[in-house]
Amino acid sequence: MKQIFVFARLIFIVLAIVGLSLIIPVLTALACGELNVIPAFTVPLLISLAAGTFFYFAGKKTAVKFSLRSVFAFVAVAWISISIFGAVPLIVSGSIPNFHNAFFESVSAFSTTGATILSDVEVLPRSINLWRCQMHWLGGMGIIALTVALLPLLGVGSFQLIKAESTGPEKGKITPKMANTAKTLWLLYLGFTVAHFIALKICGLDFIDSLSYAFSTLGTGGFAVKNASIGAYNSLPVEIICTMFMFLAGINFSLYFYVITGKFDEVKKNSELKAYISVFAICVIMIALVLIPHYGSFTKALRYSSFQVASVMTTTGYSTADFTTWPGAAQFFIFVLFFTGGCSGSTSGGFKIIRWVVLKKQAWNEMLRMLHPHGVFTVSLNQKAGRKDLVFNVAAFAFVYFALVFISTMISTFCGLELFTGFTASLSMVGNIGPAFGLLGPSENYGAICPFLKYWYCFAMIAGRLELYNLIIFLFPDYWKK
Repeated sequence: MKQIFVFARLIFIVLAIVGLSLIIPVLTALACGELNVIPAFTVPLLISLAAGTFFYFAGKKTAVKFSLRSVFAFVAVAWISISIFGAVPLIVSGSIPNFHNAFFESVSAFSTTGATILSDVEVLPRSINLWRCQMHWLGGMGIIALTVALLPLLGVGSFQLIKAESTGPEKGKITPKMANTAKTLWLLYLGFTVAHFIALKICGLDFIDSLSYAFSTLGTGGFAVKNASIGAYNSLPVEIICTMFMFLAGINFSLYFYVITGKFDEVKKNSELKAYISVFAICVIMIALVLIPHYGSFTKALRYSSFQVASVMTTTGYSTADFTTWPGAAQFFIFVLFFTGGCSGSTSGGFKIIRWVVLKKQAWNEMLRMLHPHGVFTVSLNQKAGRKDLVFNVAAFAFVYFALVFISTMISTFCGLELFTGFTASLSMVGNIGPAFGLLGPSENYGAICPFLKYWYCFAMIAGRLELYNLIIFLFPDYWKK
């Protein structure tokens, strides 16, 4: 019973922290005169704060460490709970009256997928649109990480909790204490958000739009407040700024800490960063060259190419053009980016560049071993010899990742989607990308798919955000054995 109490206590504290953030859309609703929407935010805000305050003080003297099984369960239940919580303002306000649609929108927001069921976001109250983007921001760096940063003395294994929520094959600390690591990362995240907000304001966007897009961009989510996404502004400065911040959000935030603390060597020798920049540059140039006849000049082609590459590679999902109307060669490179993702330790989703680096190096070693059977070859990362267990970890993750993609594709086709649309939608859901190809491209939405498929996609989005194992492990019989 003591364990159950601690479990429930932490869930309600997490919900209280998310609930407290509803103050921002409440103030937005007041400023915009959207008085009828305010109860949709204030009711869940007050209830979550009351419950969270009660449980915080009721169990303040109870310090119980979670078992490894409990950590997996807590993170999974916490993410499902906040997704349900995030749907409440959407339902109560009448913006999305159906639960399955509101839940899909909320899961897509917190997991930073950016797939929407809405065909017209401009009819929504501005406070609701801000909340949609704000959920991206909260989910981007991690809500468990935020909880640990704000309340480091909860008596729970902080490292195990954050490890279960963070992305990438290797998860470590950049400061001796995990609570300080979480705080440092969140402060860096906040700093980038403020910088992006100011830059958009300077470009002429109003306060609410600037804040909405700052939340959405740094969270690499992609929800927009205009039906045409960023393309609605038809502004080169806005596109350049968003491209830059999407690119920055796709980099491991630990590297920014090393820059600030003067550890430049850690940045220069980072294998993943080099691969990330290389893939980005190659795709931008190749697509731009293909698009010259389409847009009439290299500079215009480069404008649309760089934005779409940054958007898809970092799994943000913004659009200034519909890439499904581009020539096949340009679509090919966009399709390749569905398999890459950004860097580990960033807010982007996807397979992660570091895993492809590991697999490429291991494949190279296997060919060398064929030529030199008695040679000893290791995977070198960041100019350091790697470990065999990292290769095994990446190979196992690749199997689970693409197995979930193929299972999701099968379910998509059973639910009526065309094969390629279903396959790219499944890649998009598991990789938290947002748009797909075919009937679910950048100019379309997920509103027409059946409720069952929406729930399945919700599972895929949360599984993808939690790096698969933390949700799929509950299907493993050994998890339930004592």
